[in-house]
Amino acid sequence: MKISGSRVLLTGATGGLGRGIAKALDERGARLLLTGRKQEALEELARELRSAEALAADLAKRDEVAALPERAGHVDILVHNAGLPGSGRLESLSEEDIDRALDVNLRAAITLTRALLPSMTERRSGHLVYVSSMGGKIPTARSSVYAATKYGLRGFAGALRDDLHGSGIAVSAVFPGFIAGVGLQEGVELPCWAPKRTAEDVGAAVVKVIESGRPELDVADAGQKLGAVMAAVSPRAGARLRRIFPIEEIAERTVEQQRLRGKR
Repeated sequence: MKISGSRVLLTGATGGLGRGIAKALDERGARLLLTGRKQEALEELARELRSAEALAADLAKRDEVAALPERAGHVDILVHNAGLPGSGRLESLSEEDIDRALDVNLRAAITLTRALLPSMTERRSGHLVYVSSMGGKIPTARSSVYAATKYGLRGFAGALRDDLHGSGIAVSAVFPGFIAGVGLQEGVELPCWAPKRTAEDVGAAVVKVIESGRPELDVADAGQKLGAVMAAVSPRAGARLRRIFPIEEIAERTVEQQRLRGKR
């Protein structure tokens, strides 16, 4: 799709990745509908962009998710970027923690898509983009719930893409790996061997899948991409490969940082 002039509903707009995506789309001339929990933060971001509207909504609240499409009005492109970590051992998470991660990361994407599809189908035009994670291809310690949502987003996008074949509506998924200073890695000092991308790289990837119609795009280094292949071809060999590196140590530090920030 042509981004310039298109109305783009972007969820999770004020997080680190969201800001990178918003700025990349803004540079392409998108008319942005920014959503997140905090109206003030959304308005601050909107003032930095050329054409943006702030629509505060808590995607963990089902009534607010249901109301969002009508508030947004005409939408040409959905970019579902909102996400909660849901990190830690499963037994350490409350039912509320689990429900919030499932609702924000996965259910909101499905519900918003379902609401937006009829008008896109009638126009025979639209693009649906889901920001998953390399954690949706590579299972890692302390991320069972998070991985469930991100694997789920990939499966949802893939099946929906087949359903919509020939409809004029494109479906894409983007898979960020280690992102410096934002998202899961915010406040976590990663080892020098851990290759890192930026929020701007993720924004560029979102632009690329929209303009090219590409089904999937990894924002990751060759090592992480190899890990994804290994996880798919031989789960046992993939797990052995991951254990060579101190992944669990990084995961524990990540969980602790999220706990301190109250974002688990």
